[in-house]
Amino acid sequence: MSDLQHCILVKYNDTVTDEKKEELYLEIRDLFDGLTAIDGIHSVKLLKNVINRPNRYDLLIRISMDDTVLPMYDDSAIHKKWKNDYAEYLEKKAIFDYGN
Repeated sequence: MSDLQHCILVKYNDTVTDEKKEELYLEIRDLFDGLTAIDGIHSVKLLKNVINRPNRYDLLIRISMDDTVLPMYDDSAIHKKWKNDYAEYLEKKAIFDYGN
């Protein structure tokens, strides 16, 4: 078992104002904070972009977990809520996994 960093890079669509970005940040932070209740998920960190340009992404969600826990994360209620409730705000996202 090794440590996995699961990264979700998020670009909001044009419907999301700066005010809405802050609201979404708080909601998403609160949602993902619940992940640490899953055994093997060590931490969750949200990083907001500080440069507002069209060619930039808006948010990075980094989840530190045991690599064997990824399937449990994928099946979790939190992950399903993320996909169902926040997809309407996303222009695109990228997933990047790396190990330590």
